[in-house]
Amino acid sequence: MRAIHPADARRAGDARGGRGMAGLLLVAFVPACGAPPPARDAAPPPVVAGRVEPDDDAAVTIAATPFVLTDQTGRAFSSDALAGRVWLGSIFFSNCPGPCFRENQAIAEILREIADPDLVAVSLTCDPDTDTPEVLRRYADRFEADPARWKFLTGDLAVIKQVGQQTFRLPVELGVHSERGVVFDRRGRLRGGYHLLQPDRLELLKKLLRDVLAEPAAGTDGEGAARPAAAPEAGP
Repeated sequence: MRAIHPADARRAGDARGGRGMAGLLLVAFVPACGAPPPARDAAPPPVVAGRVEPDDDAAVTIAATPFVLTDQTGRAFSSDALAGRVWLGSIFFSNCPGPCFRENQAIAEILREIADPDLVAVSLTCDPDTDTPEVLRRYADRFEADPARWKFLTGDLAVIKQVGQQTFRLPVELGVHSERGVVFDRRGRLRGGYHLLQPDRLELLKKLLRDVLAEPAAGTDGEGAARPAAAPEAGP
């Protein structure tokens, strides 16, 4: 598939709803926040535009890249803690001169409007040497972030890049990131992604989150906590 400009990708993917894995578009890599581009031989990851059907054979799951990073309280945070919850993934860094702050304002708005405790935001820094847990704690305080519902994560850049590129399906390098938010359902399946800085896309992102939160969770109890299934399920 040929690379196309992100604006064209948004029009092609978001406008038609991005049904199925047609919503996964390979777009040209455009650095955010004025950071230098990656090396020429760095292949851009496929970027999520619109919704992704949960039963698609190629659907991405968090199980593909389990991780342990450190949150803004200084505690270890494992991706296992996301089991049975709906979550919104994003990438940022605290010294970003503009877009990251607006990106996180949008996430704060989402968490205020959708007060469901089963919804968690997971924000990965792409400048972990600068963004220590203490720096992230102060940054999170600017958004009045509840650490139980909004995790600002730091750690090894190689781990962050792996999770960002392979699971979030977003470009990420040191100081370089996408301005999209991506949604995962209670079974850890990637369900779609939209640009956080465009009001119409932000509304579509909120709708996707509400729709996914309303879905029954196979193999979970009424509180959303995982319980053993009677038999293993087929598929991803």
